[in-house]
Amino acid sequence: MHSNQYTLIYAAVLSVITAIVLAVAAEGLKPAQEANIALDKKSNILRAVRLAYNERTQIENTYAERVQEMVINAAGEPVSGVKTTDIDLKEEVAKTPENRRLPLYVYTEKEGKKYYIVPLRGTGLWGPIWGYISLQDDFDTVYGAFFDHKGETPGLGAEIAELPFQQQFQGKKIMSNEGQFVSVNVVKKTDKVSFGNEHRVDAISGGTITSRGTDAMLKNCTAPYLTYFEKIKK
Repeated sequence: MHSNQYTLIYAAVLSVITAIVLAVAAEGLKPAQEANIALDKKSNILRAVRLAYNERTQIENTYAERVQEMVINAAGEPVSGVKTTDIDLKEEVAKTPENRRLPLYVYTEKEGKKYYIVPLRGTGLWGPIWGYISLQDDFDTVYGAFFDHKGETPGLGAEIAELPFQQQFQGKKIMSNEGQFVSVNVVKKTDKVSFGNEHRVDAISGGTITSRGTDAMLKNCTAPYLTYFEKIKK
């Protein structure tokens, strides 16, 4: 029989070898993982303008040809030397609006019409929720929306990632007739509110907290862009 010392040495050597192999494998897979994360982000941005592509080549080519990336600040000024890939949206959302760096994506159709895509991040029932909302060039009318989550309850809060919920946003308005920011509000059908149907979508039945989180996310993440949009309109 082997001694306890031999067993311990054998186990230690085996652990070290296993750790080295795993570290090398992780490092080798890192570029592929980062590429997949970037592809998923591009796909989600395109879904916000109603383009649900599944093929990598189609996503990459459409994004490269049609989407312009920029970073602005709350004063509506471009931020030089900063790329959208440099921005951690979780960190930016935690800041006060006037101190945020704001990624913005502009999709241009073949005919020249532009859509302005705002990234979103908030908190649901069990964890983070996120997405993108696109506005037409009147900076008022929602063209499309995409939402996703990390761990919301299937059949309840997870419904934010389903088309029936997302399609409700198409054609909704974020500004009142008086030019005040109203956002698109996620409310129950039975709720009595002061704004019209053009500013509301139906909350998820049984997903109250996720619906409230989505509502707060839309307001918190869209409002800081209004100064820039106003400058573009002028």
